[in-house]
Amino acid sequence: MDNRTNLDDYLAGLGISDADESAPLPHTPEPVLTGAPALEAAHEDPRAVLERFLRGLIARLDPTLQVSITETGDALEAEITGENAAKLAGRDGRVLGAIEVIAYTVLTKQAGRGDLRVRVDVGGYRKRQSDTLSKLAERLAVQVAKSGEPHELQPMPAAERRIIHITLKEHPDVVSESVGEGAARRLVIRPRHG
Repeated sequence: MDNRTNLDDYLAGLGISDADESAPLPHTPEPVLTGAPALEAAHEDPRAVLERFLRGLIARLDPTLQVSITETGDALEAEITGENAAKLAGRDGRVLGAIEVIAYTVLTKQAGRGDLRVRVDVGGYRKRQSDTLSKLAERLAVQVAKSGEPHELQPMPAAERRIIHITLKEHPDVVSESVGEGAARRLVIRPRHG
């Protein structure tokens, strides 16, 4: 049975504990702190932090997996690839969502960059999910336009609702809106006129 009881213990096992924050990265000189303005220099490069975390994670799960990271404006996007990468998504993308939350927490803690979003995809799961949701939105838009009746979807995460909103943004016959609060927040597709 695993005796680790908190997130810090788990993160320490991945090489990202508080003790690790004081150690310099390999081939990176330790920052010199001379005053309050220099404290920002103590934070690490966000891309390096995310890459180190994900490499540590996948090394323990499946050493044959690879990770690549790209920076896009206000986000870091990581792609984990390999023969068994898709298994990391978990049921309904729950494991992948958890990896993103922990990666964001690590990024905020070690790089001091809470303003950056973190998106992780494994084996093209997010792309396939996006395509599926876009097709669903288009199909439901036709149904709502024909029937004139609104269609309410099951509660879904904000990222999934966003895909449907973007897909239907310019649709001539329907509009989409989010209703509800918290985990019960869901999307409704309504006829544009009437």
